[in-house]
Amino acid sequence: MNKPIQVTRSSMPSFEEYIEEIKGMWDSHWLTNMGVKHKELQSRLSDYLDISNITLFTNGHLALECAISALNLTGEVITTPFTFASTTHAIVRNGLEPVFCDINPNDYTIDADKLEDLITEKTSAIIPVHVYGNVCNVNVIEKIARKYNLKVIYDAAHAFGVKVNGLGIANFGDISMFSFHATKVFNTIEGGAVIFKNSSLRKILNDIKNFGITGPESVEYIGGNAKMNEFQAAMGICNLRHVDKEIEKRKVIVEKYVERLSNVYGIKLCKPQIGVRKNYAYFPVVFDGYKLNRDEIFEKLKENNIFARKYFYPLTNSYECYKGRFDVKKTPVAEYIANRVLTLPLYADLPVDDVDRICDIIL
Repeated sequence: MNKPIQVTRSSMPSFEEYIEEIKGMWDSHWLTNMGVKHKELQSRLSDYLDISNITLFTNGHLALECAISALNLTGEVITTPFTFASTTHAIVRNGLEPVFCDINPNDYTIDADKLEDLITEKTSAIIPVHVYGNVCNVNVIEKIARKYNLKVIYDAAHAFGVKVNGLGIANFGDISMFSFHATKVFNTIEGGAVIFKNSSLRKILNDIKNFGITGPESVEYIGGNAKMNEFQAAMGICNLRHVDKEIEKRKVIVEKYVERLSNVYGIKLCKPQIGVRKNYAYFPVVFDGYKLNRDEIFEKLKENNIFARKYFYPLTNSYECYKGRFDVKKTPVAEYIANRVLTLPLYADLPVDDVDRICDIIL
């Protein structure tokens, strides 16, 4: 049998490059608590993302939880069920009520035209998700947020390196959260970041991620431990040197998929968004009226040692832990896509021959 093809594989620098990056730690013995590598990565990311305010975290989920906490949100938060568990859990774990807005059927991001109908006197924020690297309707969302005085936190876990009309994706909303998990376009093994417009949030975010400690004998917030360590930061410094080349490699893979799977009856691909520089994070395919359904394709690939992913399925508003709390029927488009979508293997070093083999099996 052919070697397994996973849905993704982590990008890594050469062993020698990483060793060179970390060897100074054996002199300093400074391994965590915002050390030299942490500060360097933060500075380099600020330049790369073209933003001013950034705080690093040990993972994207805690970054999102802390961002929500820092804004002192109350009541209801409008969000999407077509996302990873983290988005919904971060809202609920902050004592807030998620209100689920349906998605649009083209790029699977939150349907901005349906937002206003969900706003009540309890609404304090909107948390949209840039899905698969597809960009939300940021202009409409901004107008609605201003009209109703709502905060906007973008879950940009999938959107590292994406630009809209030349502007970095982190420049939209009050806050953007990035995940630097090992499976992402850019990784720090585990990791995440919060990018924010209001510079006064810097101190609050840094305090919250460090147990709420504000001084040697002062704890002003109920915080947690969400600091990125030096080994993570060093991996990020290395990977950032190569990320643009990695994105270009991903583009080649996506172009091959598009060449093979376009214009096939029952197979739906996302169309490129106008003015958006993609990062080719994921390759979602919706099987809608194809000769085989999504689950049959999933099993057929698995039989050939190829592991795709039903991403996102199930919807977060249908999880067992929220049983009876939300009505999935209120987000019918999200439910429809979740039952039909499959993300195919995609990573920078995936051989084009393997892409052809995957497509041959599907077709």
